[in-house]
Amino acid sequence: MSVKYTPVQWNRNKWIYDGVMLAGVAAFLWIFLYVTPQVLSHERAINPQIHNARAFGACAFVMLTIILCIGPAARLDKRFLPLLYNRRHFGVMTAFVALTHAGYILNWYFAFSSADKYVGLLYANVSFGQVAGFPFEVFGIFALFCLLILATTSHDFWLKFLTPPVWKRLHYLIYAAYFSVAAHISLGILQDQQNHIFTVLFIGGAGAVIVLHLAAWWFESSDAGGKDGAWIEVAVPDDFKEGFAKITRLPNGDRVAVYLMEGQLSAISNACAHQNGPLGEGRVIDCLVTCPWHGFQYDVRSGRSPAPFTEKVPTYRLRLKNGMVEVHPDANPPGTYVDPLPLPEIQQPQGEPA
Repeated sequence: MSVKYTPVQWNRNKWIYDGVMLAGVAAFLWIFLYVTPQVLSHERAINPQIHNARAFGACAFVMLTIILCIGPAARLDKRFLPLLYNRRHFGVMTAFVALTHAGYILNWYFAFSSADKYVGLLYANVSFGQVAGFPFEVFGIFALFCLLILATTSHDFWLKFLTPPVWKRLHYLIYAAYFSVAAHISLGILQDQQNHIFTVLFIGGAGAVIVLHLAAWWFESSDAGGKDGAWIEVAVPDDFKEGFAKITRLPNGDRVAVYLMEGQLSAISNACAHQNGPLGEGRVIDCLVTCPWHGFQYDVRSGRSPAPFTEKVPTYRLRLKNGMVEVHPDANPPGTYVDPLPLPEIQQPQGEPA
């Protein structure tokens, strides 16, 4: 942490994450280029340059699909959370793979054009009034433009400079990029092949993104109890574990982390002020919870970072009613101190000291 921007340091988990990702990209390209060239046959023979372009294009689509599947999968099952922590690295690599695909296309199809190859790319096909033969290149250009913006602004400097709300809205461009890639593929390669292996890959990937997002939305909608303004049930006192949190989703979509600390409960927003990291996965030590993403800390009673740091998150009111811990969905202003809720003596799990 710092009172001003400082770069997030690399750690062992980041190295492992990136190593596995690079190995996966290399394996996909090797299989596409050398193991299954006959399986991915086309109506017309293609040369190595085009085959390379399609290999990197297919890899970029698969990577973008995985990126968009990680978020809803992590909301459905916490075991996917490690994939979420460094997803920005995945996005940057996807932008490089997509840029390589574009480079192969430009240097083959337009390298010998009488006009500049970039001009040729934009004006070689302007048949916008028809579906068959529609200039699908424009969708690829737009998708690449979005990916490059996201990769460029993925660094923490831009998060600090733009502020988290603006940065998050900007990175919703990932959905526009995916829609454009889907259109680029549908109007391009899917109209020029003998078999439908890539068609199955495309439909399966896009279908997985849609199904997972719908499933996460349904799961969270059904998990949010009560109406706006009404107290929301969290758990019975015996379900809490010392030093850890129970996470509850509110009707408005926000998540609250309710911590047990020395027989008392406190509630703060589950989203870290730095980068919306999951505070509810951190452990409370001396009233402070540490965000598992980048180490930012907050007092669970006030939502304030310890001095001289200035980050703050909202707090929430708690009550015990009919043996159930409840949280009020209206958040207090960030940094508002709330007296912890004392609990009756909690029955410790068997085998743990009382």
